[in-house]
Amino acid sequence: MKQKTFYLALAMFTLAAVLTVADRFVHLSPAVLLAARWVMVAALLIHGCFKRSLTTWIFIAMIVGAVAGHDFPQIADDRHINVRVLAMIFLRMIKTVIAPLIFATLVVGIAGHSDLKSVGRMGVKSIVFFEIVTTLALVIGLLAINISKAGVGAQIPTTTTSADLAAQKLNASDTILHVFPENIAKAIADGQVLQVVVFSVIFGIALAQLREERRRVMLNFCESLAEVMFKFTNIVMLFAPIGVGAAIAYTVGHTGLGVLVNLAKLIIALYVALIVFIVFVLLPVLALMKVPLKPFLKAIAEPATIAFGTASSEAALPSAMEAMEAFGVPRKVVAFVMPTGYSFNLTGSTLYLSLAAIFVAQASGIHLSIGRQLLLMLTLMLTSKGVAGVSRAAMVILLATVGSFGLPVEPVFVLLGIDQLMDMGRTTVNVIGNCIATVVVAKWEGEMRGAEGVRYQVSGKN
Repeated sequence: MKQKTFYLALAMFTLAAVLTVADRFVHLSPAVLLAARWVMVAALLIHGCFKRSLTTWIFIAMIVGAVAGHDFPQIADDRHINVRVLAMIFLRMIKTVIAPLIFATLVVGIAGHSDLKSVGRMGVKSIVFFEIVTTLALVIGLLAINISKAGVGAQIPTTTTSADLAAQKLNASDTILHVFPENIAKAIADGQVLQVVVFSVIFGIALAQLREERRRVMLNFCESLAEVMFKFTNIVMLFAPIGVGAAIAYTVGHTGLGVLVNLAKLIIALYVALIVFIVFVLLPVLALMKVPLKPFLKAIAEPATIAFGTASSEAALPSAMEAMEAFGVPRKVVAFVMPTGYSFNLTGSTLYLSLAAIFVAQASGIHLSIGRQLLLMLTLMLTSKGVAGVSRAAMVILLATVGSFGLPVEPVFVLLGIDQLMDMGRTTVNVIGNCIATVVVAKWEGEMRGAEGVRYQVSGKN
């Protein structure tokens, strides 16, 4: 019976695909195409009932959400309660996990052992890796936009005003101060991940200096807190398909597909550049560190899917941390590298920033020399650090950077219309890059565990 139902679902999906392709040659009525799309949705839902995998259901929810948003755009009407409420419920529940999870895991990772030198060593190695890969991401972004020339001849409307983008000008002092919390409760409430990390690191170091009998009480509390947060995450993740599907439906229904016409080349250039970065930077890193590819891809499938569907790195953070720990990365490495990477290793976002900044110049008819482009890349490399908690961080950085180079800001505003679509891709690469960073640092530290619990040294000796 199960096999027959699967074949029925496959037949329904095939029928819908055939009708969609046939419309390119023989124009079919909208009603027929509408029916074909929902036949496909029904087939996917039937298939999902027999493949009870969270990743599968998230993929299905993304497709269902896109079809629903396209066929029934009224579900994204801001004048009434719309499907975005469901997406926001999921994101809010996930965000409640972030601060206590980071605090608990970092404190245990630092104070759980007496060797504080290893923490400093991990920090240096993490920063070195972060800077190398983010620089390569910036270079690939520059090459992609210069080859595609996506902004040349673009007709960018200038009806949007600066009030539509709540940007703040960031100078060197503000960027440095943004790293350090003035109030830990405020940092948690504002979602300032790096500030929570700084507080947790100092707290962990202070705790490590206490006598064992005093330290043990707080360590036991933090260990229990971390376990509870992971269980909490598992419960919230059951709502993930609904939240992801609602987010996709809102985006498609609110912006429509017409917004992509003038900016299609930019979107294609971004996704091609992200694929090139994955293939020619991230995959060689895995090969160099002798990380088995298939198990790793299986481990990151769920957090990457969540990141793509929600365009939120925070939504994928608990799942990514749990996946990397299950993959064999020690908790102390995951707890230190992953949250730090969310501020210093945003490879997808830095790639997008270099690409978008040159797009602004091209759309404005302004030619930037290679020297100016390299200076722009250096500026982005510095300004993109330590602002992950700022709302619309990529847009804030982009607006501040193009302004400092004398470029008009109007082309930046119009990018807001498709920012959600581009954010999905760059956020996914951010999450994948941070997962790889945890594996790399664990390998360098000789702490990586295989499936049998064997520790592998960088040199290859056990």
